Amino acid sequence: MPLAETRPGARAEALAAWALSLPALILLWAMLLGPAVAVLLLSFTGWSLGEAEMEWIGAGNYAQLAADPVFWTSLRNTLIYVGVCVPATVGLGLAAALLVESVGRGRGFYRAAYFLPVASTLLAMALVWEFMFHPTVGFVNQAFGALGLPVTDWLNNPDVALLALAVIGVWQNLGLAMVLFVAGLQGIPRDLYEALAMDGADGPWERFRRVTWPMLGPALVFVVSIIAIRSFQVFDTVAVLTEGGPSKSTEVLLYTMVQEGFTFLRSAYGAAITVVFLVFTLAITMAQTILLDRRAHYG
Repeated sequence: MPLAETRPGARAEALAAWALSLPALILLWAMLLGPAVAVLLLSFTGWSLGEAEMEWIGAGNYAQLAADPVFWTSLRNTLIYVGVCVPATVGLGLAAALLVESVGRGRGFYRAAYFLPVASTLLAMALVWEFMFHPTVGFVNQAFGALGLPVTDWLNNPDVALLALAVIGVWQNLGLAMVLFVAGLQGIPRDLYEALAMDGADGPWERFRRVTWPMLGPALVFVVSIIAIRSFQVFDTVAVLTEGGPSKSTEVLLYTMVQEGFTFLRSAYGAAITVVFLVFTLAITMAQTILLDRRAHYG
């Protein structure tokens, strides 16, 4: 017989536990699970915004997605964007964290300066980047020209427009990665560095290779997951700066979903794109977490 049935008061404790957790479960369903299930069910219909009836069409929207070149273009662009942003942001964020922690004075100022893009309104900052990428008076082309490097119209050149948006994405998320890595660095026991010094290996590279990097495993898993999710959610800069152009070179999944669902009012088709977006985000994030978590050292 289970222990819960034999121990006096077990039923009352179970009821009390469910009663206390019920508000959180209701909020979880109302804010997360409920809308996700609604979008999933909507993706199997042919409903458009404003229609009185909802027709069940099964996997028709997904079959249309499989034959839609715009969808595959947006998926490819999203994966390229994530593939550029995640390693660049993680690498630069770790470098910034190490530099900030090595500064004797002004740590608070540098942390705030790096974190400022995260707290800024991306729509407003996108206009600043639009000016910086201007083909004639923009800072980027002015700097490239002074260095003798080739210049281009960054946001209107199909070959580099997505890269330009990725640069903005790295700039925006760099401060978040830096702050998370700083928290990880501060959690490393100092006695590990002292023990390493007693072994005669007190150089910066040895300290990083033998202590800092292994002990940053949990922070690295979290940073990669967060930056990957934020990179998959790119939308603002595309909508403001390029509108998916030129020639669909910056079309991403979220922008395609918004266009289909809210501009063309194809709500069910937009819901199917949303489901694919959620599946890809969840799958890649879980894969990264599992692969990195195997190498992480938890003290």
